[in-house]
Amino acid sequence: MLTGRGSRLLGTNAAGGSARGVALSTASTLVVLAVVAAVFLLAPGSAAVRHTFFNPSDMWHSLIGDPAKGYYSVGAALWLNIRMFLAAEALILVLALVVAVIRQSPGPVLFPLRLAGTVYVDIFRGVPLILVIFAVGFGLPALQLSVVSTQNAAVYGVLALVLSYSAYVSEVYRAGLNAVHPSQVAAARSIGLRNWPALRYVILPQAIRTVIPPLLNDFISLQKDTALVSVLGSIEANRAAEIYSDTTFNYSSYTVAAILFLLLTIPLARFTDRLIARDRARRLAGGNG
Repeated sequence: MLTGRGSRLLGTNAAGGSARGVALSTASTLVVLAVVAAVFLLAPGSAAVRHTFFNPSDMWHSLIGDPAKGYYSVGAALWLNIRMFLAAEALILVLALVVAVIRQSPGPVLFPLRLAGTVYVDIFRGVPLILVIFAVGFGLPALQLSVVSTQNAAVYGVLALVLSYSAYVSEVYRAGLNAVHPSQVAAARSIGLRNWPALRYVILPQAIRTVIPPLLNDFISLQKDTALVSVLGSIEANRAAEIYSDTTFNYSSYTVAAILFLLLTIPLARFTDRLIARDRARRLAGGNG
């Protein structure tokens, strides 16, 4: 058993080791960054690359935009990416859950729906997203259906994102449903709950809590993939950057768009890491208990 002095020494050593670790990791990071910066700045074409991709004047003008000169604000265009992301995310959460529940539902009566769900997931997981966007954005209006009257490219882009991502997210939901221990189902049945009430009140809450971190990872990818909707003509951040580069023959606008996307995705990525760490700690605590 440690004495009071021994405990204090152990705590001091641990604190010192932690401080040294932070100092070493900070120093090594600075050294790596310095080496990368030196290689970049000393490269023969460094000046041309800095002028083409990191020109402060072009970065600023592309950020604020100037319609009179024929180009749009990349910063303002990002708002369309955010709106598409939020709309698609809400629809994906619902559609993917419906598909996952249908595919998990027992009984011969629901076999046609389970088959349709399986075919849907196989198709949209197998077809590249860009092809789905082309098919929906150009094929759906060409059908000239009376129920499809909108000419908004962003709407078709969101629909394509929902169709594609729902197939992936439904599999995440299914993994969560399968992770719920059968004893939970048996316990729900023992208190008189039938299939749907047991699913709603017992299985789904546990499954959704389990799959929140992987869902957030999928939505990080979704935020980035909203840029693909630009192929339909929507003036979102990527398209605004492209218009600026075509007008001025400078690619600094793409750097601005990349920075803006990073400002959106990095906080979400860190939040996801935090949730994963907390979930892991909870599981370890439960296992030790």
